[in-house]
Amino acid sequence: MRTIRLTEENKRNLLRELLKRSPGQYGAYEETVAAIVENVKKNGDAALFSYTEQFDRCRLDASTVRVSGEELEEAYAQVDAGFVEVMQKSAANIRSFHEKQRRSGWFETREDGTIMGMKILPIAVAGIYAPGGKAAYPSSVLMNVIPAKVAGVERVILCTPPGPDGKVNPGTLVAAHIGGVDEVYKAGGAQAIAAMAFGTASIPRVDKITGPGNIFVALAKKACFGYVGIDSIAGPSEILVIADETANPRYVAADLLSQAEHDELASAILITTSPELAEAVNREIDGVLPQLSREKIIRASLDNYGYILLADSLEEAAEAANDIASEHLELLTKNPFGLMTKIRNAGAIFLGEYSSEPLGDYFAGPNHVLPTNGTARFFSPLNVDDFLKKTSIISWSGQALAAVHEDVECFARQEGLTAHENSIRVRFE
Repeated sequence: MRTIRLTEENKRNLLRELLKRSPGQYGAYEETVAAIVENVKKNGDAALFSYTEQFDRCRLDASTVRVSGEELEEAYAQVDAGFVEVMQKSAANIRSFHEKQRRSGWFETREDGTIMGMKILPIAVAGIYAPGGKAAYPSSVLMNVIPAKVAGVERVILCTPPGPDGKVNPGTLVAAHIGGVDEVYKAGGAQAIAAMAFGTASIPRVDKITGPGNIFVALAKKACFGYVGIDSIAGPSEILVIADETANPRYVAADLLSQAEHDELASAILITTSPELAEAVNREIDGVLPQLSREKIIRASLDNYGYILLADSLEEAAEAANDIASEHLELLTKNPFGLMTKIRNAGAIFLGEYSSEPLGDYFAGPNHVLPTNGTARFFSPLNVDDFLKKTSIISWSGQALAAVHEDVECFARQEGLTAHENSIRVRFE
């Protein structure tokens, strides 16, 4: 990994490089995705099944597109029983964490007869997307499904691409069942997103779509936003580690590599106050990299978006971390809790040498669907609120309105909306 001094100029250059990874740079594919979305919107199942045959080499129809109970039993038989138990433990942790996010509506009553409040209800139907094949991630299924169920969503459907044999990845299917999915459909890519956004004869229209996917899935979510809610348009994975001289270089190197293996666009950055640690981390990376199965991907990631930044102080490191607003932020310092108070922008913060990022990916409980590409400045991790909708409640008595009607009329007049003004005034003529 290249080692550079942390300066304002270097930080600006780094931010520009990282932004090149944004899904906003995928414009070359937008026309293709728009055509797929429009075709499914217009032709429903016919378009969906045609694309499934074209892209997944699998012929389906209305009678086979939904995963059956027999296929679920078959999936359980194919997945190692020990892994099923691990997924169940993980699901329990995820559920426990998200249950603390539940919220209830509220009402406020005043003596003048005014009643105001907020009605909070779950959305009716949630759609989860799960990649298939080699890119199947049962952990992401749990992370997307469980918050929806904790929120009270009655109908949660999942779309995932089938293999040429018409089967769904068994790990994905078992995770969906453990999480509480109501229906699973064999549909992938942009066509699956369009099917959930607009509905077909076989796949119901949903209120919100969440879940990871490739460029085509990301752009389809972007194209369908407005017709349906989405979680976000996720970019490549990223990790930022702030470490001082007390950090174990072996741990730091391992954690940086854990994110670099996702894909060639993944970003791994270390900010440290210790030049000696920087050198030791580079040695550790060079030593362990040849032993890893995704060595080629990791090398490309580190060559393009891997950096070690030397900072003069932890305060300077924290300031840079807030500007970068990384998806994952590890604090491997003498006093990580103290440093945490200086962090404003991060998707998830991992404190101390035994809180490595993969713990959050799989097991701890907090959601691993996190804002990327600097969007932690204004986005949050996927949570129960993402599956809730709020409605304002307003009830005023004649006495209460009489006390303020001239103020309301004044506001309407100032904005040139005479019908608004009249709507209030007629009640006091």
